[in-house]
Amino acid sequence: MEVEKEHIYVTPTELENLSDAPFSGDEENGVSGEQKTEINGNWIPATSITEAKINAKAKRRLRKNSSRDSGRGDSVSDNGETLKIGGVPTSPKGKLLDRRSRSGKGRGLPKKGGAGGKGVWGTPGQVYDVEEVDIKDPNYDDDQEMLKNLNLGEMKYSVPVLAVSLALEGKASHREMTSKLISDLCGTVVSKTDVEKSFDRLLKELPELALDSPRAPQLVGQFIARAVGDGILSSTYIDGYKGTVDCVQARAALDRATVLLSMTKGGKRIDNVWGSGGGQQSVKHLVKEIDMLLKEYLLSGDVLEAERCLQELEVPHFHHELVYEAVVMVLESTGEKTFKMILDLLKSLWRSSVITVDQMKRGYERVYCEIPDINLDVPHSYSVLERFVEECFQAGIISKPLRDLCPSRGRKRFVSEGDGGRLKLESY
Repeated sequence: MEVEKEHIYVTPTELENLSDAPFSGDEENGVSGEQKTEINGNWIPATSITEAKINAKAKRRLRKNSSRDSGRGDSVSDNGETLKIGGVPTSPKGKLLDRRSRSGKGRGLPKKGGAGGKGVWGTPGQVYDVEEVDIKDPNYDDDQEMLKNLNLGEMKYSVPVLAVSLALEGKASHREMTSKLISDLCGTVVSKTDVEKSFDRLLKELPELALDSPRAPQLVGQFIARAVGDGILSSTYIDGYKGTVDCVQARAALDRATVLLSMTKGGKRIDNVWGSGGGQQSVKHLVKEIDMLLKEYLLSGDVLEAERCLQELEVPHFHHELVYEAVVMVLESTGEKTFKMILDLLKSLWRSSVITVDQMKRGYERVYCEIPDINLDVPHSYSVLERFVEECFQAGIISKPLRDLCPSRGRKRFVSEGDGGRLKLESY
């Protein structure tokens, strides 16, 4: 039996009414269009299970957001929209970092006018005056007050004696501080008579002091000259010993003081008898001192004296200047004497660890960088530098990588060799 096909036209409104119908057309046959799931013996529609899952997920999200935003003043409405309850958004961490008033009564300005933060030394533009030391402060410590409280009595002259004895084994900067200490103590703790007695005691003990410090006679003479220049020792103190000194060391100390005082005009104050500390000297002065040191060494040949003078400069961070000046002297010299003497000096300074590895390397690298300019004045500087660097490497003064960095210049080629007599490019 054939059934004719008929075209059915359905309006959109009828189609919408059909989709919203609670039952489908199969209801007439007694079959429901919804799928059911059996849970604990009960048949529950699948749509109900899906809605339950969605509601449970929404409740979990609501609880999570409410616990996270508990300190921010936010809330979630029933339809999922976030509502601002009011107040400044703050978090538990933000409360700790917030610098504004927590009582809610402030104007929102920084604490203490901007001067209360960590590492802040005051309000912007504030200038501090020089803080005066309070003598009544329990942490106040004054050397003069401590010495006064010792009740030394007739033993006051032993204070300069002890200070000078300890300074003989120190550096030039230590002796400078000792001279300033004695000058400050004179008039408050010790008198000029005590200072004279202390130097008398030092002159008597010079033979014993010279056993530990061979340069003690010269150093004590410099202390005497400095004391006379500072005005704490009489200018006639040295004249009182003329013709009455039998000790060789004491006579050497007095002669040293006499020479230093004669170099000044009219007993002028001697401030630089110990020199100035390494960090306080200018670069020009240090360069001049190192140049004089090398020239004196080339004249005398005394390696130990050159090493002592270098250590007295107290500039271990500037020893690369000596290496640089020494190598340049070798390049500018014409004989073998300077070559060998500078090599021996660098070898001695290297073995005694007076010049460190980095200072030696830095000095050679400076020469490598400036060799093109040096070659303008000294035509054979490249060949002399290569030879000197090789000798230093053989002596163990420099390392192989530093030797390989030495610049070299190719020999001048003849026109017959095809390159027109041009020089090779400089290479490192």
